Amino acid sequence: MRGSGRGIARIGGGQFRCPLCGLPQDRVATLEHDWVLLEPGMRVPAHLVPARHRWIELSDGRVAMYGVCPVDGTQRCRIEHRLACAEQRRPDLWPCLTTLRDENKRMARRQEPPPPPGDDPLPDVG
Repeated sequence: MRGSGRGIARIGGGQFRCPLCGLPQDRVATLEHDWVLLEPGMRVPAHLVPARHRWIELSDGRVAMYGVCPVDGTQRCRIEHRLACAEQRRPDLWPCLTTLRDENKRMARRQEPPPPPGDDPLPDVG
């Protein structure tokens, strides 16, 4: 039997901006026919992430919560943006998360527009 040659069908998601920090986040479908917002471009070794916070990518583009312990040392996973958002108060679940939050805070500051010129009064020189 032959395939269509189109490859694997992917479920569309997209990128959205976090309303709190303004950074992009990936909207990805889950196995439960729901959506989760994940940190874009980040795939960390699964054994470094607590079991209830691992999102494993499936071949069709969806993700599934992966709570198996111990995990395979080569397995990669994604994490939710809400855990990495610098503007949300969350417990530090592991040291890498603290570093990621600090970096996200710096990235959010770099995206803030500079103050418009002319807001400051001119100095009295005369």
